Amino acid sequence: MPGQFEALPGGGAAVALDEVEISIIRSLAVQLLELIGPGPAEDAGDDPLAELFAEGPSEPPKDPVLLRLFPDAYSDPEGTPTAREAEEQRAYSSEFRRFTENDLRAGKREKALAVIHSLDALAATGEGGAVLKLSAEDSRQWLGCLNDLRLAIGSRLDVVDEEDTDLLYRLPDEDPRKPMVMAYLWLGGLQDSLVTTLMR
Repeated sequence: MPGQFEALPGGGAAVALDEVEISIIRSLAVQLLELIGPGPAEDAGDDPLAELFAEGPSEPPKDPVLLRLFPDAYSDPEGTPTAREAEEQRAYSSEFRRFTENDLRAGKREKALAVIHSLDALAATGEGGAVLKLSAEDSRQWLGCLNDLRLAIGSRLDVVDEEDTDLLYRLPDEDPRKPMVMAYLWLGGLQDSLVTTLMR
């Protein structure tokens, strides 16, 4: 079972992780949390109504990783819109972002925290490496977080399509991006095996 998820009764999944793998996934999930940032409730202090009435940003993020995680809702990557169409797309995207981005960020934070908590519980066993057993709900949280991690790393590596991924396999060992590439490919394998497991 090393590196591959296997089905558990009741719709869950299990995977054997060693100490280094646990540390890598946890570190990446913490970095993702830091990148996404705190939610409106954390910014607002003790006001319980602040989150309810908080509006999100109307402009797309400047960081390309955040833009990949929170893309514009209205755009046509295939075509070249007219100036009027482009302006309409920007306006619609801005309005959509204002009312949805806070919830999207909260969902991504929740998934990353679920991964961190399950890894912390696993590490608390003190065995160095162990078999991580996830419920069906935890498996879905993991799947979402693995996807977000791959999007974030892929953005830093300028991965846009399958051709870019193929080029990563041919990077020389001395390339400074190599550790990030290895993490990207490994997380992809984990994600694929979890998808396959959950579809059984």
